[in-house]
Amino acid sequence: MSKLKAADPHGFPFEPVPFVDLVGQFRQIEAPVMDAVRRVFEQQAFVLGDEVSEFECDLAEYCDSRDAIGCASGTDALVLALMAMDIGPGDEVITSPFTFFATASAICRVGAKPVFVDIDPNSYLMRVDQVEAAVTGKTRAIIPVHLFGQCADMKPLWQLSVKHGLAIIEDACQAIGATYKGRRAGVLGHVGCFSFFPTKNLGGAGDGGAITTDDSELARRIRRLRVHGESGQYQHSEVGLNSRLDALQAAVLRTKLGYLDEWTEGRRENAQRYFELFEHYGLEDCIQVPIVAEGERHIFNQFTIRVTGGHQRDELLQEMRANNVGCSVYYPVPLHLQDCFKSLGYQQGEFPEAEAAANNVIALPIFPELSGSQLESVVRTIARCVGHLNTSHSPKTWSSESLPLQRAA
Repeated sequence: MSKLKAADPHGFPFEPVPFVDLVGQFRQIEAPVMDAVRRVFEQQAFVLGDEVSEFECDLAEYCDSRDAIGCASGTDALVLALMAMDIGPGDEVITSPFTFFATASAICRVGAKPVFVDIDPNSYLMRVDQVEAAVTGKTRAIIPVHLFGQCADMKPLWQLSVKHGLAIIEDACQAIGATYKGRRAGVLGHVGCFSFFPTKNLGGAGDGGAITTDDSELARRIRRLRVHGESGQYQHSEVGLNSRLDALQAAVLRTKLGYLDEWTEGRRENAQRYFELFEHYGLEDCIQVPIVAEGERHIFNQFTIRVTGGHQRDELLQEMRANNVGCSVYYPVPLHLQDCFKSLGYQQGEFPEAEAAANNVIALPIFPELSGSQLESVVRTIARCVGHLNTSHSPKTWSSESLPLQRAA
């Protein structure tokens, strides 16, 4: 592949496209966000308090859960959920090797052992048909990962949960607002864990996380664990964490929560435009677009394509970056091959689909403020890199109308 120029041979300009643009989002909501921040400073109440309680109530309503508990990060949400269920040394927790590091590190942090099962090559989600074979007498929980904004297939996991007495902890850190059979992520297991890292669909002004649950007793324990296990003033019934959600973060998140569905629909519209553009440029033989389960709501935290047909992912990645088209790889090394997990005893080749995905996926810009010309530039850049651009393909003008997603799994 050779470096592209500023325009293709037919005069269509290639517009630089950032991978994410938080500045553009902030400009749209600057006034209400700054009002919320100012309110916190005027009150001088920065840790927990009313701002956090009100955000927790709004988040619980959004997820249709009885309780939501704010904490310091998505990682802490996973750790607190495991602690609240008394999962620790000698226990095993089944999860995916193709996910962000925190999914497995949280299991290790409480002293338990991660046990991996492979992923589906089309959805990148946990192969639920492999989970039961991984269950042993030490298994205490399953952590399905709702990766890239789409929920895992939860019905078989519910059945296994009942059959084997296992807890289900949803890693919903990339899936706020996603649905499975009409219910939102966060209420599809015993607890749901969310991250509010700034680049998430609902992102804060720093780290933040939350846990949702319908179990009121579990919620009470998580609230205690996030403040050092304190049950009264300087009285500690157990050892917990210092994992409180700051009032500033809660105020920002509460403000942004009101825009979340609008932003999510923007991402879904952009995904539909990508689907049409990849088809328009005849890239089906070298690019696999995301698969959306029929009837479910994918919220596109990432838009992850797969490079196929003998083309080299890393070459395409290099060319896109050289031509100012933002892109990233989630995730280049599956967890079972990470150095820190060598003691688990997994070998290369043990989870071939996770390893294959790590070698050939690319995440494209999907943030809701993307323009039609920027989307066109992304796909035309890919088309030129793989040699599919010709005179029959001309720029399209996109409407702002929401288009339905019709991709069956």
